[in-house]
Amino acid sequence: MTTGLAGAASILTLAGVHTYYGDSHILQGVTLSVQSGGITCLLGRNGAGKTTTVRTVMGFTPPRAGRITFEGREISGTPPHRIARAGIGLVPQGRGIFPTLTVRQQLLLGQRAGGWPVARIYERFPILAARGGQPGAVLSGGEQQMLAIGRALLLGPRLLIMDEPTEGLAPLFVARVREILDEFRQRGLAVLLVEQNLGLALAVADQIYVLNKGRVVFEGPPDRLRVEARLREHYLGV
Repeated sequence: MTTGLAGAASILTLAGVHTYYGDSHILQGVTLSVQSGGITCLLGRNGAGKTTTVRTVMGFTPPRAGRITFEGREISGTPPHRIARAGIGLVPQGRGIFPTLTVRQQLLLGQRAGGWPVARIYERFPILAARGGQPGAVLSGGEQQMLAIGRALLLGPRLLIMDEPTEGLAPLFVARVREILDEFRQRGLAVLLVEQNLGLALAVADQIYVLNKGRVVFEGPPDRLRVEARLREHYLGV
């Protein structure tokens, strides 16, 4: 069981954010915050707006209204490469691995001054060192996810956004992701975890938000969501 970070400052805030795809109104006034040094989880069914929230924060789909601030500075509409350089790392849904490049090549491409060196990534994820000369296409789903996480850490982010990191993974690798999240908390790295795995969210999150049709329908600590059976059934299907 985790506990919220009482009094912790917010490293990322969204205030009344509206995002569209063409004429389709996807995010309809989303307001949420990610605590410094904590794990904030965003839950919801498919199509609830979770990945659109990620894309909006990262600048891929800028909001038409509302404000997004990171470490007190507004980043609404900022280009994605500048958002990454500002200190937000992304582990994208689907992992985004280059199938023909080797593990080492993909890590070297992601190196940045002030970020984690490749040697430290290998130390943290020994499987990547063992697979260093192999192309991304031959890695298992779990190994690809370790590579995606390692690549994001190369930037030295102060906030890491993880979009469905356990999707399609075997239970062994789901447990591995949980260990990594616990370590991030111990290191003081803020995480925005976008998930459909309710069990994982309840186990690791300090704060949980539930999205439905582009709106926040729940916010609170894991213990409160545990006792909200009707809400879990209606909005999460569990």
